Amino acid sequence: MSQNEGYIYTAYGEEKYLHHAAASAKTLRRYDQQRPIALVCESSHRDILQKNEINVFDQIVMLNPKHTSIVGFKHNVHEYMIFEKNLFLDSDMIWCRDPDSLWTSLSVHPFTITGKIVADNFFGGPKNAGIVADILFRRRQRTLQRFGLTYLSRVQSGMIFAQDTVRTRDVCLKAQEILSRKHETHFRSRKQEKGRNEESCEWSLAMAMSSLNIPVYPWFQAHSSPQLDYIKNWTMHDSEFAQVECLYFGDETVYSFRGLKSERLKKLLIKLWSYYPGKGDKMKVTPYVLHFGWHHEKQPFLEFAEKQWNAMIGDKP
Repeated sequence: MSQNEGYIYTAYGEEKYLHHAAASAKTLRRYDQQRPIALVCESSHRDILQKNEINVFDQIVMLNPKHTSIVGFKHNVHEYMIFEKNLFLDSDMIWCRDPDSLWTSLSVHPFTITGKIVADNFFGGPKNAGIVADILFRRRQRTLQRFGLTYLSRVQSGMIFAQDTVRTRDVCLKAQEILSRKHETHFRSRKQEKGRNEESCEWSLAMAMSSLNIPVYPWFQAHSSPQLDYIKNWTMHDSEFAQVECLYFGDETVYSFRGLKSERLKKLLIKLWSYYPGKGDKMKVTPYVLHFGWHHEKQPFLEFAEKQWNAMIGDKP
């Protein structure tokens, strides 16, 4: 561990996003008291922190007004490499473990993002029956051919690791270029999804990494998973999220059922798949980070974050 390694959160827009970043950083401090934590934010957020004397962040850096969006920031992380080794984090996260070994495994990469080697058809595509047309008309394959790519990984950009400035800039500029050619791809706007009002940065980053032949960092690693999704009936925890266990299926198809809103359908599909030996094998694991990325699963984090914020400003319930 070294002071040249550090964490970077970002906050812009509504004040609640500052609350989320501060609450997440506070859970990180349960396990790592040494590595610095930086916040890239707007001046209004800096002023709120100073007014309330909240010092959970070791460094505050002003966010370029042009970068106040998901795409704006994550397609320009090369401009915010504050440390020699940088771990960029989403704010809707709760830390569950000591991250020392995570840093060790990430540090062999000049640049990487958590993800899966092969993206499924839903990645950047419709999350409904419309996916059938994409498959039948081979739209994914045609996008790859049009851009001269031979594979498409799935990135989950809640964790981005960067230590090589040139490599990081290459990825960002390539992602910007690819996004500007969105009309040449089959990808759908994320703003079409309920509860989403910003464009996704992920398919363009995935294509950029494929173009530059940069590997993703394995998202699903059972007991060594860098981050796992919070799923209500698959996550066991206390009120402070100090003790966390996630239900984890070793078979990727079965584990993908976690995103279904219907518990009845979820259980039925798992039961059907489990008839094949090994498909239903499951375990309880504690990831480094619990990520509240699913829109319909965010409420527990929202309540936790506000509770943590109120405690930080002295307004304890």
